[in-house]
Amino acid sequence: MTENDKFQQHVANVYRQHLGERVVLFEYQGKRYWLKQVEQLAGAMRLLKQNSVAALNKEIGVLNVLSHLGAPVPAVVDFGVGYMVVEDVGDTINHVLDHTNETSWQPILNDASIALAKLHSMQFAHGRPALRDISWQAGEVRFIDFEANQQHKSLISQQIRDLLVFIHSLYRYIGPNNSVISQAINCYRLAGGEAIWQQAKQFLASWQWLYYFARLFRDIGGKDLKPVYWVLWHFRQAPVTLT
Repeated sequence: MTENDKFQQHVANVYRQHLGERVVLFEYQGKRYWLKQVEQLAGAMRLLKQNSVAALNKEIGVLNVLSHLGAPVPAVVDFGVGYMVVEDVGDTINHVLDHTNETSWQPILNDASIALAKLHSMQFAHGRPALRDISWQAGEVRFIDFEANQQHKSLISQQIRDLLVFIHSLYRYIGPNNSVISQAINCYRLAGGEAIWQQAKQFLASWQWLYYFARLFRDIGGKDLKPVYWVLWHFRQAPVTLT
């Protein structure tokens, strides 16, 4: 039995033991991996299963293409009907920030911003690049859990959405720490994301009426509502051009 056969046998055992679990972390020969599978749905929810399978297959295809092109994504090491296995690429950034001194946040967020700009420069979009969907380990950034349900939109629209979700997530997890966030977004702009940033600013121009309404909830709203004000604030306050 080859080493690859042994690994696949181990994956099959993990799959059987955790059938129906969305994501499972396991170890093999000292390395960590994630098994991601389509949830086992019951009753009327079975009607959604085909969409779930298609979404997972789409993610497998996207990750394989991106990995081949050198994009910052985890490698798919095994896959089959209804599941895939990817290498572990470290903790997600929201978890890293929770266990890191605030003085060390800036380079981590800068790394994430530059990686997002790199992904966009390769003519790809993530779909939901929140901090919980981005890993960081010793300066290496990887994007996980690509969303497949935005493919009907233009690439520019998807990348604009990526940037807005990313900025919203920054404010959601670290609050109105404007200097840190502004520097991180400047890194995105300088690393090749300027055109998308400008498009996002233009897109939000028609939504600036929401700025004054959202301002009422900047301190008392929920975790998802409060950042809305700060996202709008960012595009009102940030310099139009960087020198």
